[in-house]
Parts: sequence; structure tokens; C-alpha cells
Amino acid sequence: MSAKKNFVLDTNVILHDYKCLFNFQDNDIFIPIVVLEELDKFKKGNDQINFNAREFVRELDEITDNHLFTEGALLGPDLGRLSIVVNSTYPEKVKSVFPEKKPDHLILAATLIVRENHPDRKTILVTKDINLRMKARAIGIETEDYINDKVKNIDIFESEHRVLDNVSPEIIDAIYKSKDGIPATEISNDPFKSNECFVLESGTSSVLARYVSETDKVRKVIKEKNFGIEPRNAEQTFAFDLLNDPEVKLLALTGKAGTGKTLLALAGALRQNKLYKQILLARPIVALANKDLGYLPGDEKQKIAPYMQPLFDNLNVIKHQFSLESSDYRILQDMQEKGTLVIEALAYIRGRSLSETFCIIDEAQNLTPHEIKTIITRAGEGTKMVFTGDIQQIDSPYLDSQSNGLVYMIDKMQGQALFGHVNLIKGERSRISELAYAVGFNDPKYFSACFKKEFGVLPSEYLDQFVVEKEHE
Repeated sequence: MSAKKNFVLDTNVILHDYKCLFNFQDNDIFIPIVVLEELDKFKKGNDQINFNAREFVRELDEITDNHLFTEGALLGPDLGRLSIVVNSTYPEKVKSVFPEKKPDHLILAATLIVRENHPDRKTILVTKDINLRMKARAIGIETEDYINDKVKNIDIFESEHRVLDNVSPEIIDAIYKSKDGIPATEISNDPFKSNECFVLESGTSSVLARYVSETDKVRKVIKEKNFGIEPRNAEQTFAFDLLNDPEVKLLALTGKAGTGKTLLALAGALRQNKLYKQILLARPIVALANKDLGYLPGDEKQKIAPYMQPLFDNLNVIKHQFSLESSDYRILQDMQEKGTLVIEALAYIRGRSLSETFCIIDEAQNLTPHEIKTIITRAGEGTKMVFTGDIQQIDSPYLDSQSNGLVYMIDKMQGQALFGHVNLIKGERSRISELAYAVGFNDPKYFSACFKKEFGVLPSEYLDQFVVEKEHE
């Protein structure tokens, strides 16, 4: 058995997961008193972090052990003890580097005090704040990110669909002719994931296919339009197939900006508007520059309008497919007027039960695992939920590509018959969007290819030409 350790928790760990106390096995946990002061500032509000702050305080209140401020209160069988650190001193080691007694520095001070009081154990500061981790290391404090809900394997978010190129022509013909598909064992002995989409190839012939776990068969995926929107590549075709399948109740669409995630989801929902009482589009609000919504002018709807605009933009793309006199356009107008097509902030669905609803959660990479769980539990009978997001564009300072709720959900749900996931690779918005993405992710080969496609020359050739022109000037 490994030696017991001491973990000192930062405020953001608790705001990320209010159940974090029970995820450190038999190790002891220490919470600086300044963390409780910070939590007090977050108790009021309707956002998830406000809910987490309140729930954590309730968890503390249930711990009635009188030793909470001394040797620690036992958290439960096979768990360690919890202690509140009331540090009356400000160690010189912290003071010499960080003279200002701000909350982060007081947390560092508390960590040093815990380490001094327990020289026989390793003491580790756990925080999701990268900057605080840097500060801790600067004064010799061991530190870690909170990794309890981190997903280790994120390769599926970078790779394209599978291509099986050793399939016989007879198999491909059989899939084309069969309505329900053919047994998966006739294609490959390797297991398929539930609702996995892939391409089967044999020489010059190929077929888009999907594995259906309930029948253990592989069937063809048909390319079809959804409310005027036509798929432009294989992944978009796969997405429509899963969106249109009423048996797939939970779906994740991931991919970089411009791959059509939200547009595809909305088009799929509109096609099935008669099957659901309501179509709900929602996205989390991540305030800019650490400003609360209260800083923005106007009433509640006016404050959130800028954050919801991308959803309205996608709706307008679909609307512009039709003339003002067309029946499809009138359907969209009627749905908005009657409230059967709703676009709103994600915070407003808390506490609601979503029955017979096609629910699209946009920008889901900005949600924590707990927030994703909370949203899914809102689903009532006859509801379908679609989560879209780009795991490389996270606005929350305490989430990353491995700890956000979207990847957590996909990791946990893989293999379930009611779940599907499509990773969209090819950008369809514009060439300049593709170029910007390549620059942002520092992929030299991809950037060079996009640059030449856009400007006709490689970046190096363009720079050489620029230098020659400057010399002549």
C-alpha cells in the first residue's frame, strides 16, 4: 500500500466538483480557512459554480465531528480525514516572494504550515489554477491539477472515421441491397463500438456504414437532406444519420470551428419537429473578461442576447434556404412565435424536466462533468439530447481538453446503445476559417497546404518574394 498523503484544496477544485472530498481515497484533506471565505462569495447566484458552493457548504455542515479544526474529522469508511486550516502565521518563505496577503498566497501559506506540521508525509496543493501551480513550484511546494474526472485518451477527438479497405465487393453489394444490414462478423472479427460510423472500401467501390449494436449488424448510411441542409462530407452524413435515428437518444458532435456541428444539429431537429413538442437550443454563458452579466446593459434578455447570437445565426442560415412564401419558412416562423422553437441560456433549464424535447446544448466543452450530468438528468420521456463542442476552444479558465464535461460524457457513454458520437474533421465554413484554425494550432504542414490553396504559393515562397520587394524599396 502506498504511503498516505496530505492534499490541500484550492477553491476552484470545490467549485468544479463539490463532491471532491470523497475522491482522495484514504488520504487526508486540508482546506484553508480563506477557501471558505471565498466560497461564501459564490453562494448567491444561479450558475453551476454557485450551486456547487452551496452544496459543498451543506456537505461541511453535515460533518458534525468536533475535530474538524484540530486533528480532522473522519470522512467515512476507507476515507481519510478532513481538516480546516486556520493559519495564524504567514511563513517567511511565502512573505519574501509574495508579500501581499491575497487569497492565493494565503493558500500557499496554509500548504506550508500543513507540510511543516506533518514532515513525515508528502503534502500536495491541488488546484485547477495554472498560475497558482506556478507560484507554488516557485517556493518549493508540490502541486497537482484535480484529475479525478480527466479523460486520458482523447485521440478520438483528433482522428477521422475508420476506413476498412480490405472488404470484398460482395460484402459492399450486400450492404447496399440489404435494408437492415448484414451481420458484423461477416465484415470484421474486431469489435465495433455501438453506433460507430465508418467507410467500407473495395477497390473503386465503397459504402458509408454504421454498426447497430442492438441487432449486431452493419447497415448502409444514406446521404439525405435535413430541412434544406445537405451534408458535404462523410462525417456530416454520419451526423445526420444519428440525428435522424429516434433510438439514439444521446448524441455528441465534436469538431473544430466551421465543421457545421450546430447547424447540422439544428437541421436534424427541425426535420423531426412533428415528433417533439419542443426544440430547445441552449448554450452556457461564459462571461468575458471575468465580468458578471450584471455589468452588461439592459434587462435579462438583452444581457444574454450577444451570447445567444451564434444560435440565431445558424437558424438564419436555414431560414435563408427558403423563400418568404414557402411552407418551410412559415413553419419556422410559427415555431418561434408559439414557443416550440426556443433559444435560451443554459442556466434557465435548471430544475426543469424536459419531456418530448429535442434538446441541443451548444459549446458543451465549457461545461464541467457535473454540469453535463445535471443536464442529462433533466431528460424526460421522449427526449433527445445533442451536445456539440470544440474541445480545443475552451473559455473556462479551469477546464481543459481532458477535464471538460463533453469529453467526460463521451468517454463514459461509449458503448451504450442509445449513444452516438461523430467527430467532424473537415471545415466547411470557408478557406479563411480553415487557415485561421491551422495557424491557431501551430500545424506547419496543414498551414502550408491551406496557405498555398488560398494564395497560390507556399509561405516560404511568399516571404522570399516579400523580402525581395522590400529590398527594392
